[in-house]
Amino acid sequence: MKNMIREEEQVLRFSRLNRGLHVLMIISFISLSLTGMTLKFSYTSWAVALSHFFGGFEAAGSIHRFAAFVMLSVFITHIIDLIRIKRKEAGTWKKLIFGKDSLLFNKKDLEDFIGSMKWFLGKGERPNYGHWTYWEKFDYFAVFWGIFVIGSTGLTLWFPEFFTRFIPGWALNVATIIHSDEALLATGFIFTIHFFNTHLRPEKFPMDIVIFTGRMPLEEFKLDRPEEYKELVEKGELENYLVEPYQPIVIRGIKAFG
Repeated sequence: MKNMIREEEQVLRFSRLNRGLHVLMIISFISLSLTGMTLKFSYTSWAVALSHFFGGFEAAGSIHRFAAFVMLSVFITHIIDLIRIKRKEAGTWKKLIFGKDSLLFNKKDLEDFIGSMKWFLGKGERPNYGHWTYWEKFDYFAVFWGIFVIGSTGLTLWFPEFFTRFIPGWALNVATIIHSDEALLATGFIFTIHFFNTHLRPEKFPMDIVIFTGRMPLEEFKLDRPEEYKELVEKGELENYLVEPYQPIVIRGIKAFG
């Protein structure tokens, strides 16, 4: 009976805060993409038609800036949460940044990447992934890059009178190009590479809902994160991460949102 219950239980992967921030990130990113592409290609017929949905180009610009504010708030909240984790759990910045569960790239990520390429070509076994995979780390730091490059140029264009006190006027033209093209690149990346890595892989298709539920079935965890599973079992800590699954109606709602 106990084994049956354990198989129904799930492993907690993400906190409520992280899940909530991810939902806000999705909403703000899609809003930024739709309004941004509408403004970037305002000379096209489809952009004009889409602008009517937002209430005109001026309204699209207002929505774009509000969504940018939401995304920046999400980023700042995440940084504050990292500081909290450092104080409460990690203890030191060194342990948080360079520990085994760090999101920084390390030697194992290179080994897993090479192992994955061999696996794809039928030349080796599937790597034993740990808490984070190399593609998840890449996705994570892509957000930092986007916030820095797209965010900084966006702020420059949002408040040109302020920033031209310190930079020449032609820098606004450069900022426009960087902001526009980097945003287009980010949109393309999210809807191709990121979607494939998270949702379109055979073992996850048609949708990986773990970022929304914060948990994954125990049996799936064994197969998906064998190294982390083995470590938790050896340390006797697996029980600390076991939670009950959500009701089916909640899962249906999550899939409808996704």
